[in-house]
Amino acid sequence: MKLLASFEQFRLAPLSPGEGLGVRPARLAILLSGRGSNMLALLEATKTGVLHGLAEIVVVFSNKPDAFGLEAAAALGCPIASLPSLGRKREAFDAEAAALLQQYQPELVVLAGYMRILSPAFIQPFAGRIINIHPADTHQHQGLHAYEWAFDNQLPETKITVHLVDEGLDTGPILAQQIVDLRGADTLAEVERRGLAVEHEVYARTLADLINHGRHAERSEASLPQ
Repeated sequence: MKLLASFEQFRLAPLSPGEGLGVRPARLAILLSGRGSNMLALLEATKTGVLHGLAEIVVVFSNKPDAFGLEAAAALGCPIASLPSLGRKREAFDAEAAALLQQYQPELVVLAGYMRILSPAFIQPFAGRIINIHPADTHQHQGLHAYEWAFDNQLPETKITVHLVDEGLDTGPILAQQIVDLRGADTLAEVERRGLAVEHEVYARTLADLINHGRHAERSEASLPQ
């Protein structure tokens, strides 16, 4: 996995003075719109994988109240919340969604198949703390249908990209990338299978590295003379 320069610029602010990341897990809010396969992989990573002891999922949120990912999260004991976006103006919906999520005091907002372009009304309250995973190199392909793009163009490989979210479409600073070998993948389903396997591994690993980096930065700042 290749970590990019923007990773070193990342900071996690503690919730309140004296309550640093070194004494409790980082609080994650996971946002999804569909089946939630990345959410399930992250949840497993908090229980038995690289995020164990580093992070906890404080809420799984969806803009689709009937999303399967919400049902799956609830069945596994995760707090869930939803707010239907259908028919809502983007800014008004995002402001309400941000206010709802702020009640859970997340330190990282983790997009896991959240099929919305976020407006400033959502991004500003969580600026620099929203993370997304995209199944392509964001310099080559933005938006939907990234696996279809790779398959239709018969690419020998593609990249999974983890990046910070800004107000553009998949334009935020890249945190990490991992290559997916597509040689011999002769169906779209096989391209997706290989890509998702990498997504599930690289997302958890990047989040773990981010949290550890935030803890180290916090300790370093705390040790400076006042």
